[in-house]
Amino acid sequence: MGAENEGYVFGLDIGTRSIVGTVGYRVGTDRFVVVAQESIEHTTRAVIDGQIHDISTVANTIRQVRDCLESRIHQKLQDVSIAAAGRVLKTKQVRARYNFNTETKVTEDHIRSLDMLGVEQAYDEIRMDEADSDKKFFCVGYSTVKYFLNGYPMEMIEMHMANYIEVELIATFLPEEVVDGLYSAVEEAGLHVASLTLEPIAAINMAIPEKFRLLNIALVDVGAGTSDISIVKDGSIIAFGMIPLAGDEVTEAIAKRYLTDFETAEHVKRDCERRKSVWFKDIFGQKIQVTKEDIAEISKEAVKNITKHIADRILELNGGQPVSAVFVVGGGGKHEGFTEMLAEYIGLSSDRVAIRGAEVLGQVEFEQEGVRKDSTLVTPLGICLTYYEQKNNFIHVMLNEQRVKLYDNGKVTVLDACVSYGFSRNNLFPIRGDSICYTVNGEEREQKGSMGEVAEIRKNGKEVSLNENVQENDEIQIKPSSKGKPPIIVLGDIPECREEITVTLFGKTVLCPKLVEVNGTVKSLLYEIQNGDQICTFDYYSVTGLLEFADIDTSTAILLNGREAGAAAKIHSGDVITLRPDPIVEEEEEEEPEDSLKRQMEEDPLLQPQKPLPDWMKDVPFDTAKIGADGTVIQGQASRRVVPPVQEVSDTAQPVHVTVNGKALQMPAKPNPIFVDVFDVYPFDLSKAGGTRLITRINGVDKDFTEPVQEGDTIELFWEQ
Repeated sequence: MGAENEGYVFGLDIGTRSIVGTVGYRVGTDRFVVVAQESIEHTTRAVIDGQIHDISTVANTIRQVRDCLESRIHQKLQDVSIAAAGRVLKTKQVRARYNFNTETKVTEDHIRSLDMLGVEQAYDEIRMDEADSDKKFFCVGYSTVKYFLNGYPMEMIEMHMANYIEVELIATFLPEEVVDGLYSAVEEAGLHVASLTLEPIAAINMAIPEKFRLLNIALVDVGAGTSDISIVKDGSIIAFGMIPLAGDEVTEAIAKRYLTDFETAEHVKRDCERRKSVWFKDIFGQKIQVTKEDIAEISKEAVKNITKHIADRILELNGGQPVSAVFVVGGGGKHEGFTEMLAEYIGLSSDRVAIRGAEVLGQVEFEQEGVRKDSTLVTPLGICLTYYEQKNNFIHVMLNEQRVKLYDNGKVTVLDACVSYGFSRNNLFPIRGDSICYTVNGEEREQKGSMGEVAEIRKNGKEVSLNENVQENDEIQIKPSSKGKPPIIVLGDIPECREEITVTLFGKTVLCPKLVEVNGTVKSLLYEIQNGDQICTFDYYSVTGLLEFADIDTSTAILLNGREAGAAAKIHSGDVITLRPDPIVEEEEEEEPEDSLKRQMEEDPLLQPQKPLPDWMKDVPFDTAKIGADGTVIQGQASRRVVPPVQEVSDTAQPVHVTVNGKALQMPAKPNPIFVDVFDVYPFDLSKAGGTRLITRINGVDKDFTEPVQEGDTIELFWEQ
């Protein structure tokens, strides 16, 4: 197949040290013809560690490379394939999990959702790592390493029943400024980007064909400023890595040893790869000759340092295990003893670590004379070949009226656009509403929320799925999915709360709902349960509670199962409650005041007349004169005084005027009135105690009820508190 049929492919490898341009075409599917190649080194540090710093200078170098190639092929070059350096990639290997509410059959949508969870998790980790910067990253691809079904590794999980599924994947991201820098430099040079790939992928496409990718192999691209590492296993790339050590370490060692500038040391290093000895001048102008062996000895420590760090990084990326083999490409890997030291540090035999160059370029033909087939051509040629495998580029789509830039790997979907836009999984897949967790009599329970609505997705006005492919300038409208509502559950929805207690109340069967407390407070069955509520049900009522429920006066005296019960007594299902009968009370006739006073005196020992003392008490010294039951005065012996005999009362009794508690009263005419006669004219209830002691005084002196009362006496009668 000629160039006219399939056309030329123009590839640019924009490196830290130089820019390499390659023009060629593919013949069939396994042969590539290089018609022209040009390499021009940067005159300044315009590119540092794969990042373009001076866009104008890089653009000028690109123009020089293009002009040289156009003069050789006699044809204008407009479209170019480029690659982003592996050293600027951000990769994350994560393990994501998707839980099902119940055992569910795994579908393709579930797997896509799981993959998206993994990519989101990787993106979150990238942003956390770059929390101090405002960088934006593009996901330029991800590769699944392994799926898990209920924790067990599975090759295919679709159609299986599972409680949860997991994925282990590696996601790769490019910083926005790297992409923008590459595009700006190319466009400034008057070219259009036809495709963009990654340098590690371009190198692997040349150095490790598909048939070898089932093996666990590491590819190391040793450049000038950094060494890029890629690892393949089970048919896919499983890891990318980078260390900031490469060929410049050796150059610096030479410059320090011979006191020369960096550029001179770089030429000495390269010349010694092809010649036995090299002449140069140091900074003093002295002419120095070094041999290949001299340079090898000087660079030995630097090579040891580089290979040690590369070996450690390979082991880290490969899960702590050595790979089966290592391929080395790039100019930095051609130093004396490089592969041997790397093999030693990894723990492989020296024949398992090799430089890949001419042997992988067997299907490549060079029409241009003087081009040497070696490991430095692997990446530039890989960029051209990748163009045929996937015509990837950045495309732009409109998502919800916002312009979104996407890395086009030939299979960009709506889902990819959503990830770049910033949609989270919660915006694309329905989410169940929050659950309500509560306890019933100490038992934990959960009520799940309802499922939300699925996202509504339209591309160019037509409803599509997340897996729909997108093209340049597609318009996508997405109505995000919604989250379901939390459940609404009342106490009446709980079976234990709906149970009833049956009692017999005053001869009638009464059904009483169980008492229900929520967090210690009684609630009705209409109460809406909240998250964290503690619910307790009771299979009894108190006597007071039951009477309140039945709207009966709580002071009503009752019998519980025939026995008296207090207000706090417990009533259970099946109990019988009856009224307590009132005691029989005899009707009392209304008493006359004199009869009432007489009855009070009979009931109160203090008011009763004293009986005559026995003979043996006559000589007791503390005895005083008393009035006997027959009304006669009984003389006491304490004072040995003689009590005059009781005089006869005249038939003509006169009323006596006294003052009782400040109130003037006239006592009825009565022979020999005494204190107790005051009660006939002064109302005072002796049946109810109004204090601790009854005070009875005549003219300020304490007297008893039998003390005679004289005309004009002042009487005090009250209860002492």
